[in-house]
Amino acid sequence: MRISTLTMYNQSVSSMNRQQTEFMKIGQQIASGKRIVNISDDPQAMTQAINIGQSKAVSSQFSDARVGVRNALAQEESVLNSVNDVYSRAKTLMVQASSDTLSDADRASVASEIRGLYESLVGLANTRDGNGRYLFGGYQDDTAPFVRDVNGNVDYVGNPNVREQQVDGDRRMAIGHSGDEIFRSVHGSATYLADAGMTNQGTMQFNGINIVDSNHPDFGLAYDIEFADNAGQMQYRVNGGAWADYNDPSAIALGGIEVELEGMPATGDTLRVARGQDSNMDIFRSFEKALAVLDNPANTDAEKAQRTNTMRTVMREFDNGMDNVLTTRAEVGARLNELDALDTIGGNRTLAYEQALSDLVDLDYVEAASQYSVRMVGLQAAQKAFVDMKDMSLFKFL
Repeated sequence: MRISTLTMYNQSVSSMNRQQTEFMKIGQQIASGKRIVNISDDPQAMTQAINIGQSKAVSSQFSDARVGVRNALAQEESVLNSVNDVYSRAKTLMVQASSDTLSDADRASVASEIRGLYESLVGLANTRDGNGRYLFGGYQDDTAPFVRDVNGNVDYVGNPNVREQQVDGDRRMAIGHSGDEIFRSVHGSATYLADAGMTNQGTMQFNGINIVDSNHPDFGLAYDIEFADNAGQMQYRVNGGAWADYNDPSAIALGGIEVELEGMPATGDTLRVARGQDSNMDIFRSFEKALAVLDNPANTDAEKAQRTNTMRTVMREFDNGMDNVLTTRAEVGARLNELDALDTIGGNRTLAYEQALSDLVDLDYVEAASQYSVRMVGLQAAQKAFVDMKDMSLFKFL
């Protein structure tokens, strides 16, 4: 069989082109640092790399979401710290105002400072975040959550529900708390307090509430006590029950608790004894009650008794408010700790994705350098063979 000159030329050119293609491919890999330059280089590995890249992008989105949630929680924690300072100072002033050595003018001065704290608290309750959204407005975060009514009292008009953010694959985290949870709620552990209201006419004062038996079947219930003069004898009844004689001083036994009273009530006076969650939980109402009694001089024994009762109730409400804020701060701290843990997990997960991607698509430079040398030798050999072959002609011997 004879091999034509054209066939030899075509085979030599094809060999050089093939060697040059392989040489250029290795050169592209070295230049890019990637083993897979085109999908056709390794379709299966490239498909896995795309899936890993998508997972890595989702993990990055979760990381960005955690940054936003952390910023919001950090700002909330700072505001709650200021709120706790307001409560603490207000409680100190109320203790000071309770002293019998203070004159009405002194109490008016105390009321002036408490009013400043009240206004400061309203400002803290209407704090905005870095995006201009109200921190404690819940879903309704585009308008102030706490506004004044026609009487000048502060009411909550925000939404009780708060937004949530997906911070990891299976974890949605609430972004802060609503104003209802912070300023109009108490912790479930809040104990009993007494409230004589603002309409009593007698001189009765409550001194303390003693827990006698926390295992009593009626412990935890609310008790409404009303007083009346029946045939010249002051009596009381609880939750509309039977009348019993009232003596000064008196210790009224209720379900597992005992209320210490002194002074004489008037007919129609009432006293409510209930746990914090069944009593006034609105801290703004507490401030407003305190200002109402401190701004007005107490001239009669009945007015003094009303002032004393109100201040004792308000001080207990301040204690409940502080407990609630401290509990909320602890919850915020727990969420921040959880975000730190999720960041650590997310960082490890991202590192694993990076390693998997590197194993699939990154270039082994040592192997590539060796292949580069081999392909260069192959290309040079093909070129040398073509040069030698093209000079093979009988015409040179004629």
